[in-house]
Amino acid sequence: MSNRKPYVREMTRTWWKDHPFYRFYMVREATILPLIFFTICLTFGLGSLVKGPEAWATWLSFMANPVVVVLNILALAGSLFHAQTFFSMMPQVMPIKIKGKALDKKIVVLAQWAAVAAISLFVLVLV
Repeated sequence: MSNRKPYVREMTRTWWKDHPFYRFYMVREATILPLIFFTICLTFGLGSLVKGPEAWATWLSFMANPVVVVLNILALAGSLFHAQTFFSMMPQVMPIKIKGKALDKKIVVLAQWAAVAAISLFVLVLV
C-alpha cells in the first residue's frame, strides 16, 4: 500500500471567470434573478386583484416605484437575452429537415422570433 496522497486539483469559487464560454454561461444563467422578482411581483399582483380594489391600488403604486420599474426592465432584458440564446441553440439541438435537407439556421431562428411577435401582438390586441 502506498502512502502517497492523491492529487486534488484546487478549485476556487471564481473558476468560471477564466474561460469565456463559462463566463457567458454564468451570465446567461444569472438572467433568472430578475425574472424571479418579476414572477413574484406578478403573483402578488394577481393575489391583490382577487382581494379587491384597495389591494389592487396598493400593488399598482408599488409597481410604479422607480426601483421596481428598473428591475422589471432588467427582467425584460434578461428574458430577451435568454430567449435569443435559446433560439440560436435550437437549430443545433433539433435540426429541422424538409425533404431530406436541413432548414437554414437563420430561418429557424427568425421563425421563432416571428412566433414570439405574433403571440405578443395577439395578447396586446386581446388585452
